[in-house]
Amino acid sequence: MNKTKLNLLSQTLGIKVQNQDLFSRAFTHSSKSENNYERLEFLGDGILDFVVGEYLFSHTQAHEGKLTVLRSHYVSENNLCKIFDLLKLYDFVVLGKSYQGQISKAVKADIVEAVIAAVYLECGLEKTKDFIYRNFDLENFDNVVDDNYKSKLQELVQSGFKCHMQYKTQPAAVGFVSTFYMDEDAISTGEGASKIEAEQNAAKAAIKKLFLI
Repeated sequence: MNKTKLNLLSQTLGIKVQNQDLFSRAFTHSSKSENNYERLEFLGDGILDFVVGEYLFSHTQAHEGKLTVLRSHYVSENNLCKIFDLLKLYDFVVLGKSYQGQISKAVKADIVEAVIAAVYLECGLEKTKDFIYRNFDLENFDNVVDDNYKSKLQELVQSGFKCHMQYKTQPAAVGFVSTFYMDEDAISTGEGASKIEAEQNAAKAAIKKLFLI
């Protein structure tokens, strides 16, 4: 990463970027180099969980289940991809030839976490909090609407249970009906005009039943 790109990155992130090697690594995929973002991603994931969790704990009296849903929204792959796109980080990413310049959702999310770790190592925790507050719109948690109930249910169950999850979806008189299972236990059912809608409704019912949300 040359000086011009480093200055542009400073403007993009809203911090003074000085450690060229650190931030170059934060944007380098393993398909390109062994000196890549994977370790930074691991650290950034933990930092983001902590900062978002602390903010929500301090700013709302919501119960544990609701806090978990809110945090899951902010740290989800979809939201991290949104942050990546809003910050317009495309030009900083270094991929191997096999990717042909295509940046997947998973890579976008990983890079945002790696950048958070790099900001932390460069600037410390308080400036990292400022960076997350500034870009993740945490103050508007009351307006969070996440209707991908299957994804949300998977995150919630995996964080609190050790079990096999599955949906059994069949045609009904009108549309489809789906039953959500944890191991052998039927937890909830949902109906819909399509298989996807039925499974989303089954997941929504399971979230309400298991997490009282």
